[in-house]
Amino acid sequence: MCVNAHHQRFSDLGLPRRVWAVSAIHGELQKLYALHDAILDRLQVGDRIVYLGNYTGYGAHSRETVDEILTFRRLALSLPGMKPSDITYLKGRQEHLWHKLMMIQFAHKPEETLPELLSQGLSQTLESYGIDTNEGLRCAKEGVRALTRWTQKIRDGARAQDGYEIWQSQMRRAAFTTDRERHPALFVNAGIAQGKTLEEQEDHFFYADTGFSSMTESYRPFDKVIRGYDPEGAGIHVNRVTATIDGGCGFGGNLICAGLRGDGKITELLEA
Repeated sequence: MCVNAHHQRFSDLGLPRRVWAVSAIHGELQKLYALHDAILDRLQVGDRIVYLGNYTGYGAHSRETVDEILTFRRLALSLPGMKPSDITYLKGRQEHLWHKLMMIQFAHKPEETLPELLSQGLSQTLESYGIDTNEGLRCAKEGVRALTRWTQKIRDGARAQDGYEIWQSQMRRAAFTTDRERHPALFVNAGIAQGKTLEEQEDHFFYADTGFSSMTESYRPFDKVIRGYDPEGAGIHVNRVTATIDGGCGFGGNLICAGLRGDGKITELLEA
């Protein structure tokens, strides 16, 4: 395989018995509770859990959603035979936007950039942390020092969560089953640019090619690409070379978890 399996940006899932892939959550806490219960009932040694990004945003309980993800991690790892490497967190668009927010004081025109970021789900996320977005908008007009103080307040609020910084440091850009698998599968947030290698994808993982679902040729060396967020909101879609498992969670739809074999074939769909 052309991918450096030890590169910290990617997670090599090895040869899993089954992969439980969780779609975009978008701060929908109650649905995550239900989905976690369903996964726990089915989880066995040799399984992997892959969260496909977009943990926060749009829903009303982003902070609590992160707490639940960290709590479930501890619960899953208490099961005999489960290892930390069995659970992978992908960075999604919401996490990418969060990073941009933390650097907003360096934007060319922060007074224009900040409202755009807030409109893409970050407003709800900040509210769940008790952050006043109107204060941020005022600071954007006041200058770099005021914005820096505001973003530091956001960092402090997030870091106060037990396990938050470790969770952030563990996020990967993509995950894949190993090349020893006859039909390796790739797991991403929103999509890929077909003409680029995995290492060249960069932000394409979060801002997908609109032709993802209509791909007819495999993205080599992978036989199938599975994503957890569809920016177009077209719902679940599976074909020979791609799978979209976004049920519209955060926008009135369901939270989805797909149980897949190592070759990317879906054997079970859980909905909450």
